[in-house]
Amino acid sequence: MENKVILERLALLRQCMADRGIDYYMIPTADFHSSEYVNDYFKVRDYFCGFTGSNGTLLVWQEGGGLWTDGRYFIQAEKELAGTGVTLFKMLEEGVPTIEEFLEEQMKPGQTLGFDGRVLPMSTGRKYEKLLKEKQITISYQEDLADSLWKERPAFPAGKVWALTEELAGESVASKLGRVREKLAEAGANAMFLSKLDDIMWLFNIRGSDVECNPVAMSYAYVTEKLAVLFVQKKAVEEAAFTALSETGVRMEEYDRAEAFVRGIPADAKILLDKRYVSYTFYKLFGESCTIVEKNNPTELLKAVKNPVELAHMEEIYLKDSVAVTKFIYWLKQNIGKTEITEVTAAEYLDGLRRQIPEFLDLSFPTIAGYKENAAMMHYEATAENHAVLKAEGMLLVDSGGQYMGGTTDVTRTIVLGPISEEIKRHYTAVAEGMLQMTAAKWLYGCTGRNLDILARKPLWDMGLDYKCGTGHGVGYLLNVHEGPQSLRWRYVEGAGEAVLTHGMDVTNEPGVYVEGSHGIRIENVLVVRNGEKNEYGQFMHFDTLTWVPLDPEGIEEGLFREDTKKLYRVYQSMVYEKISPYLTAEEADWLRLETGANEQM
Repeated sequence: MENKVILERLALLRQCMADRGIDYYMIPTADFHSSEYVNDYFKVRDYFCGFTGSNGTLLVWQEGGGLWTDGRYFIQAEKELAGTGVTLFKMLEEGVPTIEEFLEEQMKPGQTLGFDGRVLPMSTGRKYEKLLKEKQITISYQEDLADSLWKERPAFPAGKVWALTEELAGESVASKLGRVREKLAEAGANAMFLSKLDDIMWLFNIRGSDVECNPVAMSYAYVTEKLAVLFVQKKAVEEAAFTALSETGVRMEEYDRAEAFVRGIPADAKILLDKRYVSYTFYKLFGESCTIVEKNNPTELLKAVKNPVELAHMEEIYLKDSVAVTKFIYWLKQNIGKTEITEVTAAEYLDGLRRQIPEFLDLSFPTIAGYKENAAMMHYEATAENHAVLKAEGMLLVDSGGQYMGGTTDVTRTIVLGPISEEIKRHYTAVAEGMLQMTAAKWLYGCTGRNLDILARKPLWDMGLDYKCGTGHGVGYLLNVHEGPQSLRWRYVEGAGEAVLTHGMDVTNEPGVYVEGSHGIRIENVLVVRNGEKNEYGQFMHFDTLTWVPLDPEGIEEGLFREDTKKLYRVYQSMVYEKISPYLTAEEADWLRLETGANEQM
């Protein structure tokens, strides 16, 4: 069935392309800061093809269109692109060309590739520049075609900007600027232009509200040995934040003045630019007059290592958040089959429990509640118009989290609602074993997540199964729920963030199984990297757990566990009861005792 709305939008886009001499037009998922999640103003790709996932690039030409996205979204994308005439290109799948390979093969000498250079990182823009130069293809990077075609485009975001107290941040702005300046000197730079929003929020101890569930503000920053300039919409800055920054010596300029400022930077400046986040447009501006030092933002790694104050607040917040999720599971188990519960109302109930926590500010992402086959779509989101009714059978996957004064949470549990097949139980048991084995990891300092990822995947790989995503990502501190550069994954991806796992970093641990048309299983905890013993072999490392939510015993066949996993499982469940039960009602605590088997440990 044709999607007439999308087809009409694409027809107008193609006409506009023809009028401007553009043969291929590329629309990534990004704002001016290469953010993963973006404000509605920037959802141009969604507007022109209907795909709502957080990662994907749309390419349009006169005869057709293509969408490139990763394995998290294959099932979702196939559904959302139906009837649009846009072909799904499954990234990293065998025989599927990359966008660069596709363009190199399809574009002819003399043709033009167009895109808005403000929403493409310099690394990507330069890649196309080099690739297509050999074919005498022109790049037109000052083309925001949506500006004239999207008649009801949402307003540019300008939510309030507020200050984080030093008591909550654990470090002053002056101290952070000092550490950043040391890193700049080490890198051979005397200035830095920063465009990554969560890095800017961390550096200046501020938070914003310009992106749903991500407390960031549209901003840029320029830092030298003596100067710190924050480009932000001044009308959005609360008085307390304005005063705090001014007293620290931070100079504030209007957000839209950044381009003019850059044009005036002295020619002898050696500017550190992170090619993953600085836009292609700004890269071209800097290239006209300055020496560019290509390095990763030093703020990224500094931010990833949480300080003792942050970690202490996170422990408190994760405990409260775990209580809310545990109460939700109890409610669901008690009421399933007795009253109508849908994916939507289940998510709303959990959201309501979080809102009762005094420190709650917002969700860290829209709650994902997927029943049975819907759970096979990793980032499925039920709506009032499209959702499933839960029954006393099968499983419900719930991936959720909150933003709090004191931390950002991310937790997933797959909850058994009634009878499940033996195959599903084997899958659940393997996922649980992978999660527990990662939790118990011990390694020598110097490892990255690629050294450890096999611990979570081995039980699944032994069964010939896998999941098309990483095992874990960093989590921000009252910031973005996805944070780098630390991660847990097995695949090497050029340009992707990777870092040595260091004391104070946090990372999710979330193996899973996703069987299209049948079921999805994910179990996710957040862990903190800690220093362990140090001896003649080096510094040993281990994880501490932040998340304390029970695993579902109805999904586990303990006989399939390795012997050491059986012990890990029982210890974790016992710890859940010990930590969570004091905050429950008597009825809830009795249920949790049975759920965790704590009575058997007593």
